[in-house]
Amino acid sequence: MYGNDRGSFRDDSFESTAPVEVGKEYDVEIEDVAKKGDGIARIEGFVIFVPETKVGDQVTIVVDRVMQRFAIGHKA
Repeated sequence: MYGNDRGSFRDDSFESTAPVEVGKEYDVEIEDVAKKGDGIARIEGFVIFVPETKVGDQVTIVVDRVMQRFAIGHKA
């Protein structure tokens, strides 16, 4: 009964479909601000949190980390 992987949340075949990559630069516009104050940019609808930015900023960012549903970057 124990040891099978039915109902497991782990999926070793998970492949990121994020339109951004760690270490790459992107030119973005900050469209919104998150609850904790980070700016939010979107590339192809994919959310990227960028600290020290505000709505309307046009910035070049470098992606630091890519998760399944969002990424975290910083101003270049």
